[in-house]
Amino acid sequence: MGNIHKTAIIEDGANVHEDAVVGPFCVVGKDVTLEAEVTLKSHVAVDGYARIGQGTTIYPFASIGHAPQDLKYSGEKSELIIGKNCNIREHVTINPGTEGGGMRTEIGDHCLLMIGAHIAHDCILGDHVILVNNATLGGHVELGNFVIIGGLSAVHQFVRIGEHAMIGGASGVETDVIPFGSATGNRATLGGLNLTGMKRRGFSREDIHALRGAYKYLFTGEGTFSERRKTVPDNIAGFPSVQTVLKFINEETKRGFCQPE
Repeated sequence: MGNIHKTAIIEDGANVHEDAVVGPFCVVGKDVTLEAEVTLKSHVAVDGYARIGQGTTIYPFASIGHAPQDLKYSGEKSELIIGKNCNIREHVTINPGTEGGGMRTEIGDHCLLMIGAHIAHDCILGDHVILVNNATLGGHVELGNFVIIGGLSAVHQFVRIGEHAMIGGASGVETDVIPFGSATGNRATLGGLNLTGMKRRGFSREDIHALRGAYKYLFTGEGTFSERRKTVPDNIAGFPSVQTVLKFINEETKRGFCQPE
């Protein structure tokens, strides 16, 4: 236990890997699991049924796994699962799940949660997600892989944001944002596609061109959105990026879809 600072408190029952590092004044609850190469810098409090994945680093004054801010929560043994190689910066707060949401909050691998970000109960985050400073997720939010939430933005409970989407800073997101979408605003509206992100991640020109055509058809074509999403032209519907969007918009939504202004 040479990696545990003498001022840290590790409660009996906690499962702390011998390669984990627990810094000064950290508190680790009895039901917590810290996998190999996890680092708690200092003054980190981890509680509840929380599992922190290999190689994840948590910075000072983060609060991880404590009871959710849900008045219906009654102490049920819900989980918080954090993936591998995440960076969780100062003052981040992450709550576990509730009985009303599947009993689990889950964060994927290689996520960056910047200073003051908040992830409420029953949220599900994919891999490579970035929450910029003070971004806030309400309960039951779902974020796909490579989603970026700008600083000071807030996402309403039960909203879904598809993979590779980008939310601008200081936005309020009340409705589902399609994969690859770019949304911003006090009550966020869809401003187009995250083309820069797609290019950086190696999507082909053909795939991007097809997605641009699908976006134009879905959001500016004739008829209603519900009608258009079922009749995307065959010459573009088969491209992988378009298929990803079509799958997303044909799944159940509790909040409706973010639309262009």
